[in-house]
Parts: sequence; C-alpha cells; structure tokens
Amino acid sequence: MNELLVFMCDGAPVRGEIVSISSAWQAVLERRNDPPVVRRILGDFVGAATLLSASLKFDGTLIIQAQSKGPIQLLVVECKSDLTMRATVKLSVDASTIDPNATLGELLDADNTGRLVITLDPADRQPGQPPYQGIVALQEHRGTVIKPVTSAAEAIALYMKNSEQLDTRIWLASNDTHVGGLLLQRLPDSGGHAHLDPQIAAEGWSRIQTLGETITNEELLTLPPQTILRRLFLEESAENGVRSFPPRPVHFSCRCSRAKVADVLRMLGEQEVESILAEQGAVETECDFCAKAYRFDAVDCRQVFKTDLLADATRPPSSGH
Repeated sequence: MNELLVFMCDGAPVRGEIVSISSAWQAVLERRNDPPVVRRILGDFVGAATLLSASLKFDGTLIIQAQSKGPIQLLVVECKSDLTMRATVKLSVDASTIDPNATLGELLDADNTGRLVITLDPADRQPGQPPYQGIVALQEHRGTVIKPVTSAAEAIALYMKNSEQLDTRIWLASNDTHVGGLLLQRLPDSGGHAHLDPQIAAEGWSRIQTLGETITNEELLTLPPQTILRRLFLEESAENGVRSFPPRPVHFSCRCSRAKVADVLRMLGEQEVESILAEQGAVETECDFCAKAYRFDAVDCRQVFKTDLLADATRPPSSGH
C-alpha cells in the first residue's frame, strides 16, 4: 500500500489527507542500517513531507531538512508534487551509542541549536531566484520556558503555526515496514465554506479535530486510507458528508546521476580533483539517498573539465557505475 487519500468535509471547513506507505518506505531503508529510533524519526518526516507535498499548488519539490549538533547531524526528506520521494539521515556518533528511547529533541536538538528548514522549490524557478524557505527552531518558547520538541508531528505543527499558514493538525507513525499519517487542515472562511456561520465553522473544526484525535498508531500503520476514513468519520459522513478523491500513488525515486556528480566535481575544481586522483587513482562517491556508487577515473575527470557538454562529461564509465 503506497497511496495518499485527500478528503473534504462538507459540514465543516476542513480538508484532510491520509497516507499509507509500505514498499516505497522499505526502498528508503533498503541500503540503510540506522538504529530503530532513528528510522522511526526518519519515517515520521517521510510521512509529513508526503502529506505536505500533496497540497502544493505548483510543480516542484518540498524539502524537509533538520540540522543539529546532536546524534542526528542531518536529516533530509524530499517529496515532489507527484509524490515521488527520497530520504536520508547522517549520524554524528556511532549508532550503537544512541539511546533506543531517545526523543526527537534529544537526537536533533541536544543543545537547543537544532532547526527545521522546510523548502518549497518550484520546478520552473528562474536562475538566481531563491526558493521559499521557512525555518523553525526545534523548541517552543512559552514566556521564559523553553519546551523541547519531542516528535516530528510536533515539529511540523510548530512550523505551520509560526509560518502563519492554515490551522493544521497532523498525526504520524512509522516502523520498519510502514509509514502512516493523518493531516487535518482548517480552510479559510472565505473559501468554499463561506456559507457556514463562523460559530458553526469553529464548532465543525473542533469536532473534526476531536475525531482525528481518536486515531491510533496501529490504525495508521495497518489500515488502508479508505478504511481509516470510514472509521474516523462514519457519523460525520452520515450527517454532513465526507467526500474523498481518487487515491494518489506514492513512489520512491532518486534523482542522482553521473551528470550531477560531474557538476559536483566541477565545483570542487580541477586542482582538488587532481589531488584526489593522485592519492586514490579515481574519484569514488556514493549517493546518500539510494547508495548507488559512482566512479570517475582519470579519463572521466579530464572529460569533466574539458567540456560542459553533458554527453561528453557523463559518458559511460570505464569501470564501476
């Protein structure tokens, strides 16, 4: 099951999404050997990125990136508007030293310097035009009290709150085989629910949230989205109507290529590449997302710097990938 279901509540100003990811998530983990607690956090962010990407109004990519000086040094999840995604994580410590019961705050915000960056990058963005970025600290300030973020769902909710977007609630769950998530979003009163009395609209949003709060991790990880929708909003469907749209497939897809590795070599510069060749005989690298290996020997590297032509710079390798 790799699909995302979008639904609308006719009796309340609410739009929702339910996602269930299995084989696409297993493809992310296939070449990784992270501790279970790290896999769960990565899975939760995969669910969050997929849910947020489904509402993009443009062709492009949503990127969730978390950086810290804690045990998780870097976490990146990318999801395109067509719901193809990839994800990776880098640790700053030996995996065996990580507490199996550590919270997100302990792994990503050990010294209150961690941050969450969400980037919206349109496919047609012009050169020199920066993508939209929202940056949120991984702790919530309540007066003089600093409350650490303990989960991916809480981090995303804090981002949505601080970015002044629509009221949003999100529930996430993941294990070694599945990722599941539920998102509820209050629509603006000026939208399709403008006919609703403001008090009725507020009561409807509160009612749908209350129903959403009954979701369990087991349900998110084991049930298809349509079944979850029926179970959560059975009474709502009978009284006011909950409409769902055709489910959308979710896929794992990595965008690495020899052309992109060649671009990286150009950025390193010919002198740096020559020093690597002198020491190692070839430049070898591995994609952080899919673990595919790339090898550029001396002939490959000379081609990279002799021409900007894609076909020449990325000719079939003489050995390796």
